[in-house]
Amino acid sequence: MRLRNKPWADDFIKENHHITELSPLSHKGSWKDLFENHQPIHLEIGTGKGQFIANMAKQHPDINFIGMERVKNVIVGAIRKVDAAYVRNVRLINENAKDLRDFFAQNEIDQIYLNFSDPWPKNRHEKRRLTFHTFLEQYEDILRPDGEIVLKTDNQKFFEYSLVSFSQYGMKLEEVTLDLHAVEDPLNVMTEYEEKFSEKGQRIYRCRVRFS
Repeated sequence: MRLRNKPWADDFIKENHHITELSPLSHKGSWKDLFENHQPIHLEIGTGKGQFIANMAKQHPDINFIGMERVKNVIVGAIRKVDAAYVRNVRLINENAKDLRDFFAQNEIDQIYLNFSDPWPKNRHEKRRLTFHTFLEQYEDILRPDGEIVLKTDNQKFFEYSLVSFSQYGMKLEEVTLDLHAVEDPLNVMTEYEEKFSEKGQRIYRCRVRFS
């Protein structure tokens, strides 16, 4: 579905600079200084409209959250949700995640969330999948040695591809859940897509992995 253009998005993002970091490159290696504390930093790649990161920040005030979303017409929704949540432990970045090492120093991130990432189903687009090995190399660089990646998706083929990719890279699978809502995890925070898909009875897949 084509997103409706929001010509006011640029101004809205600038007006909300207390939520959206306008110069993220300048904070590489010093994100804790921006948050003015030494709490762990969790990164969500593909924040979408922000329901997940806003609710996670409310539930975990002892963690700092950074949400990366490349589409301006989408991140404005995340800004609104974070603002409405009255949380101070979130910063949003309107950037592409093609090279995370431009934004984060080695071992700077404690956890990464990949929520309902674009599966890029065509073989010729494999390199764009966020679990392709070139992305895993980046995650390994910016994550702490004990850091974790949490992936959720409704796409079975993408989930299977990701499990194989993790395994081939030598990563350790901490958890593999084939029907997340069937296990009724009380700590699970849903995204907008997750609510939509689960209401239709679709399975939600989740895994947690670490670098060995």
